Amino acid sequence: MAKFDVTSLKLDDRGLIPAIVQDFSTGEVLMMAWMNKDAILQTLESGTATFWSRSRQCIWVKGLTSGNTQKLEEIRIDCDRDCLLLLVTPNGPACHTNRRHCFYTEIQNGHEKILIKPET
Repeated sequence: MAKFDVTSLKLDDRGLIPAIVQDFSTGEVLMMAWMNKDAILQTLESGTATFWSRSRQCIWVKGLTSGNTQKLEEIRIDCDRDCLLLLVTPNGPACHTNRRHCFYTEIQNGHEKILIKPET
């Protein structure tokens, strides 16, 4: 087993890598976010999913304000080393719209269909 080196990842020209977040127990895809080296290292150290907010230009600890945290169970690197998969145990909805996941809109026959409603 090789020691993980964050510099072995292929980050884009902004220093970011996409991260798909999946529910550890169900396999459901919850969201996609961006990570930089600091977010990756903080996630590994804290055990809580941490990302890079492109809109705020800062580290974003998932659930810090909402309480909807994501406990890291596993992190995987794809074969090209340019995408991450975080397997998490979610504590509440993953989406900022208060839905379980962010992929709630389906394109069906050229029209958009909302598949799930926000949690109350």
